[in-house]
Amino acid sequence: MRKIVLLVCVLLAMPVVGQTTLVGAGATFPNPIYSKWFSEYHKLHSDVQVNYQSIGSGAGIRQVTAGTVDFGASDMPMTDKQLAEVKTKILNIPTVLGADVPAYNIPGVTGEVKFTPEALAGIFLGKISKWNDKAITSVNPGVNFPDKDIVVVHRSDGSGTTFIWTDYLSKISPEWKSQVGSDTSVKWPVGLGQKGNEGVAGSLRQMAGSIGYVELIYAVQNNIPYGSVRNSSGTFVKASLDSVTAAAASAPKMPADFRVSITNAPGKDAYPISSFTWLLIPAQSKDAAKGKMLADFLNWMVSDGQKMTSALAYAPLPDNVAAKVKEAIKQVK
Repeated sequence: MRKIVLLVCVLLAMPVVGQTTLVGAGATFPNPIYSKWFSEYHKLHSDVQVNYQSIGSGAGIRQVTAGTVDFGASDMPMTDKQLAEVKTKILNIPTVLGADVPAYNIPGVTGEVKFTPEALAGIFLGKISKWNDKAITSVNPGVNFPDKDIVVVHRSDGSGTTFIWTDYLSKISPEWKSQVGSDTSVKWPVGLGQKGNEGVAGSLRQMAGSIGYVELIYAVQNNIPYGSVRNSSGTFVKASLDSVTAAAASAPKMPADFRVSITNAPGKDAYPISSFTWLLIPAQSKDAAKGKMLADFLNWMVSDGQKMTSALAYAPLPDNVAAKVKEAIKQVK
């Protein structure tokens, strides 16, 4: 009996024979859907484990550039300069569509608040500092806003969620574009920094009078109210699967390398702070076996994986984009 117990202990201590771990790092924006995908894929392929670190798009770009991960992830496609710094070709593979939302904690206000582009730019520039400012109250008749200071919460880490937010503000505010600009990290005029979508969502829950930007699913999961935003057609639109899909449908044509911005897209139904998010995939893996596994996962992601997106408040890739992604995956080796 003792020998059997010892044998069982030895077997339990042994690593799983033939299991391969794919290591990735980057964006927090798509982390909920990525976690779901990696778990579901592992159930189908027990020999493949994916270890994904949700540490921000900036870190994901840096790690894939340094070659310390098998793949990266970012809500901002890599720039020409960044791509030139990598020794191997990197594919920017779109995975899902999501949205940044203006989430808030306003004492006494529980319903949906409408935001104009001018109000959002003014708040994040520090020019609108009270919740009862006319720029906010004038488009929200019947809402009783308190005479309370606005506390801006933003990301402290290099973040694709920040890129989406600042890319939008740069398109709708010349002042923001000239003074701050768009990037994964910017010099914020005002506000408190928190790490990750999780950190910003946590602060919004706890801090009365606060406003910040988070990925839609984080506002939904944390029961944080978030507002509608007036789009380029003059319509106030709240982030949803339909309005994010509408933004993708009315945005510019998808380029061959998938590097596109769809913030402030035209169309009356388009939510204006929408974006694709990307996996950063080396076309030539250091390990051929891992390259094959990555290609297999990507093919699963762009077909079966897309069926899981709506449950987590992400919009699936448009069919024409999914077809182009399937062609691009053929480059992964």
